[in-house]
Amino acid sequence: MLVRIDPSSTVPLFEQVAASLRRALADGHPAPGEQLPPARELAASLEINVHTVLRAYAALRDEGLIDLRRRRGAVVIGGASARARLAELAGELAGEAKRAGVGFEELTGILKEKYS
Repeated sequence: MLVRIDPSSTVPLFEQVAASLRRALADGHPAPGEQLPPARELAASLEINVHTVLRAYAALRDEGLIDLRRRRGAVVIGGASARARLAELAGELAGEAKRAGVGFEELTGILKEKYS
């Protein structure tokens, strides 16, 4: 699994790591039940602090994409690819709404209308 970060970006490193993993999960790699790389290993390969990776993993856990367990590591939860794809699309939608000057209430109204 390829995780990319841009050290010169204004986006915090943990958010870059989480976004990269979210994209991979949306593509179905790794599959449900499979483990993500150990935090220390991923941090070493990216040359970043292990706590940065752990914070990214915690964000993915909070989104319901992975399960974190001691000694077992980060494991992909079933349905994670669909949720990750939705999270990715929601981020794009929120960004587009901000650029268009659409407020949160108006955006949720549009979503409610389309969801029905």
